[in-house]
Amino acid sequence: MTPSYFSSYENLAMGRSDSGILTVRFHTDGGPVVFTGQTHRDLPKALAEIGADRDNKVVILTGTGDAFMDEIDGESLGEIFKPGEWDKIYWEGRRVLQRLLEIEAPIIAAVNGPATVHSEYVLLADITVASEDAVFADKPHLAFGVVPGDGIHVIYEELLGINRARYFALTQQQIEAKEAQTLGLVNEVVPKSAVYDRAFAIAEQLAQKPQLFLRYTTLALRQRLMQRLHEGTQLGMALEGLTAADLAYQQQVTA
Repeated sequence: MTPSYFSSYENLAMGRSDSGILTVRFHTDGGPVVFTGQTHRDLPKALAEIGADRDNKVVILTGTGDAFMDEIDGESLGEIFKPGEWDKIYWEGRRVLQRLLEIEAPIIAAVNGPATVHSEYVLLADITVASEDAVFADKPHLAFGVVPGDGIHVIYEELLGINRARYFALTQQQIEAKEAQTLGLVNEVVPKSAVYDRAFAIAEQLAQKPQLFLRYTTLALRQRLMQRLHEGTQLGMALEGLTAADLAYQQQVTA
């Protein structure tokens, strides 16, 4: 029987193999996803349901078409300069990364193209396979003029080191797939046509292992990331909210 949550979220298409491999594919109307306020609201709920379903032995995260996630509809996030509205974003933003790491199953990212919006989602995966044309960046925060405090700062600092991460954040650096592999952001780079198949092949190998081994190994390997995100997102998202409020104030002053 197919779980009801598989079809409950408009930007997530889900399907599970007989061996227990759950594929979660971001999309908008069957094409590349445009990240919206609805996506932001849905993800913590969806990830909680995925994590609670013990039939999911391995999880694959991927996108649709030529991009993993390359567009965002900032206006759909609402009036985030208002404390009450930002509180919702604050709650959701902290929990989406927490609940991603709380899925007690190996997570494999199949990065099918540019990941310039919420690239931290795929970089939090236990194994990351990227297409040759994948690009990793943080397009929205610097473009909008807000602090990149929703966890992306933590993940890049962990993976790149402090100095590289600061340069990445302040210059809106774009890191191409091969360089990302050299820097340790991704594990494998394969042709675009092969990225999902390669991720699925790894998932099939893992799915043959005992489930408790898979569950407890993920718990053991993610402890540092869980701790770092807990430390970093509370302050980071508070500062992000302050800069969003300041932007609104500056617009009023100059109107």
